[in-house]
Amino acid sequence: MSAQKDDYEKLSKEEREARDKADRQREAAEQAVLPYKWGQELGEVDIVVPVPKGTRGKDLGVVIQKKKLSVGLKGKEPIMAGELCKDIKVEDSTWTLEDQEAVHIHLEKINKQQWWENVLTHHPKIDTTKITPENSKLSDLDGETRGMVEKMMFDNQQKQMGKPTSDELKKMEALKKFQDAHPELDFSNAKMS
Repeated sequence: MSAQKDDYEKLSKEEREARDKADRQREAAEQAVLPYKWGQELGEVDIVVPVPKGTRGKDLGVVIQKKKLSVGLKGKEPIMAGELCKDIKVEDSTWTLEDQEAVHIHLEKINKQQWWENVLTHHPKIDTTKITPENSKLSDLDGETRGMVEKMMFDNQQKQMGKPTSDELKKMEALKKFQDAHPELDFSNAKMS
């Protein structure tokens, strides 16, 4: 993964955009072949599973568990089934049958600061670092709140990768500026608090 990332850093802006575009097209193609459509906001995931027209609620077998989801017609192989990408709040998650041809599933995430890479763990992943805030209704928030949410998401990602959070980066930067301004002082034992 890191080798790929290093390569990415070396690319020019145009090459990066071309690679991103290709990745997004590949992602879109992978997602398009799934037997459902899905979208997410920071706190929830919505899935639409097409079923044969005329399907009735009692024909359906829908199982929503903290870490598992199964949707299908009773007595047949499930249309989708498997382990969820992340845990959900079962009591706040629901499903409905729309127009006797689509099952709408609403899942409430337990961790509301994390994007899902996929719905079921064995399905193709999306690159969550490329999710733009518009998708998430972040654009509806005022500047300060939006900045705070984006900072939380950044810090969350940094922590998961074992990297410094934005506050720690600021402290390191301030310390470095101070060091540069005072070369006569020895900072080798300075501790970050």
